[in-house]
Amino acid sequence: MTFFDGEQKVLFIDDDPQLRVANIQLLELADINVHAFADAEGALSVLDRNFPGVVVSDIRMPRIDGLQLFARVRAIDPEIPVILITGHADVPTAVNALRDGAFDFLTKPFAVDHLVTSIRKALDMRRLVLDNRRLKAVINEGDSPLIGDSAVMSRIRETTLRLARADIDVLVEGETGTGKELVALLLHRKGPRRGRPFVAVNCGALPASLAEVELFGHANGALPTTRMDRIGRIEASHGGTLFLDEIDSTKPGVQTKLLRVLEEREVLPIGAAEPRPIDLRVVAATKSNLAEAIGSGRFRQDLFYRLNVVRIRLPPLRERREDIPQLFSYFVEAAKQQMGLPNFVMNDFVRRRLLEHDWPGNVRELRNFAFESVLGLSDTGGQASQDACAGSLVQRVERFEAMAIREALEASRGEIASTMQVLGLPRKTLYDKFTRHGIEPRIYRKDSSGGRMSERQ
Repeated sequence: MTFFDGEQKVLFIDDDPQLRVANIQLLELADINVHAFADAEGALSVLDRNFPGVVVSDIRMPRIDGLQLFARVRAIDPEIPVILITGHADVPTAVNALRDGAFDFLTKPFAVDHLVTSIRKALDMRRLVLDNRRLKAVINEGDSPLIGDSAVMSRIRETTLRLARADIDVLVEGETGTGKELVALLLHRKGPRRGRPFVAVNCGALPASLAEVELFGHANGALPTTRMDRIGRIEASHGGTLFLDEIDSTKPGVQTKLLRVLEEREVLPIGAAEPRPIDLRVVAATKSNLAEAIGSGRFRQDLFYRLNVVRIRLPPLRERREDIPQLFSYFVEAAKQQMGLPNFVMNDFVRRRLLEHDWPGNVRELRNFAFESVLGLSDTGGQASQDACAGSLVQRVERFEAMAIREALEASRGEIASTMQVLGLPRKTLYDKFTRHGIEPRIYRKDSSGGRMSERQ
């Protein structure tokens, strides 16, 4: 896990404590999340390719100056925006840095609103970069991330692709972990708004006191602690797609404002005199039954009807068990590539869990189990032994066959007729396999109390 939680932030680096504190206070008044550092080393220690924000640095600093910091940031990720602060004597140097890829530079003394404007533009650009990376990671060009060959998943893929081209609002229903955000991403990536912002908002994670500010933004002076305009997540999705996850968790006041957004395609920031027109597609997701929420008064009926232009229901994994092997194989390959582990052999514990578990966490839980299994962190006490990994494909198939026969005998309490039915084998073939694998079916027979029967019986 990185130092940051995914929320957009600014790293502000200046070795002058007075200037550093003054600028930090001004940025915080503008509702910009800031982490301050007295030197470049501290900032570099928390930067990685997934950093979701912007770097602002003075040029003249001891040890590592602003230009050296800029070069190191580019080595980490050339698409992290860097804003340089310079004196008049360093303007030619800053101009060269701009040509080399710096986002902007400001000359001392500068107006704070110029810094705020530059930072917000940089944050918007960084968000778009990370959104596009996320899309590419989840959806390969021409491929769907909705894995599974079951009839229901085939229909969902076809429906999703048709709706993507239609560019209409969509309501996605499904339990936690069924892939609702993947559907939203696919609707965006395969539709006419691809390449534009994809803004995801987890409504259930928004604190009640901040939900309206986060979604709708506010005008200059609308709140006692701020002096700058703030663009909300809805307006930030202008031209693109707004994904409202857990829409059923929103409070009544927020629901009323969302209804206006959907009906009028405009947003009214807190304290603003006039609404602002927006062009966006809305994909909303819910894990609960909205009809029940309407009945209990927790969700507005008119908002439901406005959202429910088209509905996609994602089934839980227990309703499409035939897709589990394919999904598990996909996640195993992803885990092997990510962690550089070349081999994985499914052992008895893993196979039993895939067959018997109900997967209440759905695809997300299955993915986590695949990664745990590849790492040897599941309840097996470790990954399968090297002996189990050895041998040709024929030998591995033989071991799998023997294990399947023993499991069928165990489940049927050693009854041959039931075992034949489970395995789909005729009696002679089954007995031939008993002989080949050295399996004695009598030891699997149990008396009425559930105990093993003696081989003499």
